[in-house]
Amino acid sequence: VYYTSEELMKKATNISRDSLACLGTCVGRFTHHKKFHILITCLPLLSEFCEFKVWLKPSQEMSFLYGNHILKAGLGRITENTPQNTGVVVYNMAGTPLGFGVTARTTQEARKAGPTDIIVLHQADVGEYLRFEAQNPACAV
Repeated sequence: VYYTSEELMKKATNISRDSLACLGTCVGRFTHHKKFHILITCLPLLSEFCEFKVWLKPSQEMSFLYGNHILKAGLGRITENTPQNTGVVVYNMAGTPLGFGVTARTTQEARKAGPTDIIVLHQADVGEYLRFEAQNPACAV
């Protein structure tokens, strides 16, 4: 599934379908079981419109970029009143989006959690561009 502006789509009508590989930003894909998986290529769209955010401490950034979940010890800040099982965009302390995940606990539960408790479940990060370069549909072109 690709996201593009209507203006770009109209301009692309001048190109034949055989010559056009893809158009726009790859947002995600449907699995064989009809479930939609969001890909890391839509991170700029998600970060622009997200309601709930999480900021990581510098010591936790590399761990998250290698695909690990976010522990309480690595959590810098979290948006107030973030519910459980909600999608969040993960930022570093400088405000750069690093990826996205799903909260395992609410904001209130996260404050009371131990330092080794998982707060955010990893879904995707910018490190996937390199780790899964051959498998990513956006890189297949």
